[in-house]
Amino acid sequence: MDYKEIYRFCDKNEKPLDRIVSDGGLCGILRTLGCVGDSLASGEFESLDAAGNKGYHDMFEYSWGQFMARDCGLKAYNFSRGGMTAKEYMESFAEANGFWDDDKVCRAYILALGVNDIVNAKQPVGSDRDIDLSDWRNNNKETFAGNYAAIVQRLREKQPKARFFFVTMPRNENGSVSPAHTALLYRMTELFEYSYVIDLDRYGPVYDEEFRKYFFMGGHMNPAGYAFTAKLFESYIDWIIRQNPEDFAQIGFVGTGFYNAGCKW
Repeated sequence: MDYKEIYRFCDKNEKPLDRIVSDGGLCGILRTLGCVGDSLASGEFESLDAAGNKGYHDMFEYSWGQFMARDCGLKAYNFSRGGMTAKEYMESFAEANGFWDDDKVCRAYILALGVNDIVNAKQPVGSDRDIDLSDWRNNNKETFAGNYAAIVQRLREKQPKARFFFVTMPRNENGSVSPAHTALLYRMTELFEYSYVIDLDRYGPVYDEEFRKYFFMGGHMNPAGYAFTAKLFESYIDWIIRQNPEDFAQIGFVGTGFYNAGCKW
């Protein structure tokens, strides 16, 4: 038996999404996953009646987080809502919905925010200069960078060893939606330990007219689209774990108070 053929640990020639897993892969070792995001993290469907009136409906059982939960056998929480921004999440939404509560602390989080902040609300992306690593409550700036980092920082106070996966915006037929957003997320991984980028901008499919024909219903995804996104995230996280096995050796101890001094923590 060749275990390297099964998991292909640390194959430096393999790129993210070269290998699409069918069973969640090693993503299943995370066990609890918080999905922080907007409509696309909420399984939102867009309805359209005969008079041309649109409706927007968060149907969480169709969210990529819940598809991941079923594929990987883990517990996923939808910390999301259609139209969500990092600013609103920090100022009111998370608190109002009890998302900081101790019983909702996770071993890992996927953060998929930015479209409503940067593209729709035209909020400045900002930079790492907007982030105070020692006092986010008082000193983070009112930019996307400051608010996004504050989410990570508050969650880290709840779970210091949680793993974070930051999702870039996928490309469309015109190219990258926000190179500044992508660059910021990579910079975030330098500021926060055990954080990684799910870079759909570089490695994901192009969300062009043909893609939307299969996976969209109006301006939001259809059921197949959310299921497909779950496959992308599972496969990308599986690749991250296989490229960085030492980072995940103690994932089972996160939040327990136990550790192994012989392994990377």
